[in-house]
Amino acid sequence: MGQQQILLIVLGAIIVGIATVVGITMFNENAANANLDAVSNDLLNIASRAQQYFRKPTSMGGGGKSFTGLTADAAGIAKLTSTPTNDNGTLSISTAGNDTLVVIQGVGVEDADGNSTPVTVLCTVTPSGASLSVTDR
Repeated sequence: MGQQQILLIVLGAIIVGIATVVGITMFNENAANANLDAVSNDLLNIASRAQQYFRKPTSMGGGGKSFTGLTADAAGIAKLTSTPTNDNGTLSISTAGNDTLVVIQGVGVEDADGNSTPVTVLCTVTPSGASLSVTDR
């Protein structure tokens, strides 16, 4: 083979290698972003259940205009869902509820920023709304 043909083969191998690395990186980033979206969606679903709990009278198993029954343990999250763990990650109550708010945490299964900590999102739930904040991407 001539030098030109060997050079073209080497150049082709380098281009294929670079394209493969870029493709793997993009796949991992998309998986992490999808996991972040899924955990956020799960949190907003649980947030609406927490607001329902807030509005439901205590005689019917609710909070009676308070989040205080939503404790930061397995019993607290069990009042909102029977399955706090799914394919997207794990949900838990980060800060026990009081009269005006409760903070729910979602920990995903993907690590977007490569720091060995999975996607983590906090949802602060009040009687009138919910706000999400990403604590680890």
